[in-house]
Amino acid sequence: MFNEMNVLMLGILGLFAVGLYALLAVRNLIKIVVALQILVKGAIMAFILAGKINGHMQTAQSVALTVIVADTMVAVIGLALAVQVKRRLGTLDVNELTSLRG
Repeated sequence: MFNEMNVLMLGILGLFAVGLYALLAVRNLIKIVVALQILVKGAIMAFILAGKINGHMQTAQSVALTVIVADTMVAVIGLALAVQVKRRLGTLDVNELTSLRG
């Protein structure tokens, strides 16, 4: 009934759903970075599954590794910016930050 591909697809869709919901629901900058990380992990799993289906597992793994490295750099920069925003403005709430103009 459930083979390996179906379980992997359910896991990928689950990661996308959780990441998308968290991205839309939360207003904290750090939680937004974590939600983006969850979404990217789902995309990485989709790359690997597509490579396995097409028989190009090595290519999929190399793309996944490249995405992991780039994603880690983006997460570190995003968290560093969140720390600086918290130090200077005292809040991580996106709604409060959008009211700052000038």
